[in-house]
Amino acid sequence: MRNDAGGTLWVVATPIGNLDDFAPRAVAVLQQVDVIAAEDTRTSHTLLARYGIATPTVALHEHNERAAASGLVARMQRGESVALISDAGTPLLSDPGFHLVREAHAAGIRVSTVPGPSAPVAALSVSGLPTDRFVFEGFLPAKNAARRARLKQLADEPRTLVFFESKHRIAAMLSDLCDEFGPGREAAVARELTKLFETVLRGTLATLAQRVAQEEEQRLGEFVVVVAGAATADDAAARIREGERVFRLLAAELPASRAARLAAEITGAPRNALYKAIPRGEAG
Repeated sequence: MRNDAGGTLWVVATPIGNLDDFAPRAVAVLQQVDVIAAEDTRTSHTLLARYGIATPTVALHEHNERAAASGLVARMQRGESVALISDAGTPLLSDPGFHLVREAHAAGIRVSTVPGPSAPVAALSVSGLPTDRFVFEGFLPAKNAARRARLKQLADEPRTLVFFESKHRIAAMLSDLCDEFGPGREAAVARELTKLFETVLRGTLATLAQRVAQEEEQRLGEFVVVVAGAATADDAAARIREGERVFRLLAAELPASRAARLAAEITGAPRNALYKAIPRGEAG
């Protein structure tokens, strides 16, 4: 059956958790197209059934995308319409679809979007961290050494960083972030966004790592981790000045090592910088 969406590849966003977040336009497009390319047809069935969408589905995932894309492009060249969806959220963001979209463009096929839920944007919006400039890093490497190497490369990135992470690695990832970015860096951990057990934790990397390590429930579900970018030279200087002020107040009552550790956690100033900035006589 042909319709107004004929000969078009529609990239359709689906809910990231709460099924009530599905846009009416997305439902209409999925009802009208000739076929829906889904990351996992079994997972998508629940959503499609909820909205009475009986359109045929085909699987398009990381293992078959190159082969499946050619067949779908051929169908669109014959005038059929195709909708691309992922298991949750906006397709192509750490999900399959890149090769299909690229082949469709190369074939002169119209590619259009039905925007909607996106986990990275949702997490940014509730993180309380700067959103004017950010970089999406997706999933970090699973192996410890590779993950730490990648974080080391990102340590000086001034833009807000957004990561995906699984429940199996969230504690290790936060620990590595502390080591590579410093324990005082601001961050937010968004868990199970839009779902029943949604939580958004904010604080320094040190406090977040400690809480996730200690509370089992905070290691369950799907995670988006948002981390403040590295301080600029001016920001770093201001942070050290504030760290010095707090250090002096604390050092009047506490041993220097403990005062430096607390001042670093409170202000985000590097602990070593505080020691270097404070005259030895004052460090007590």
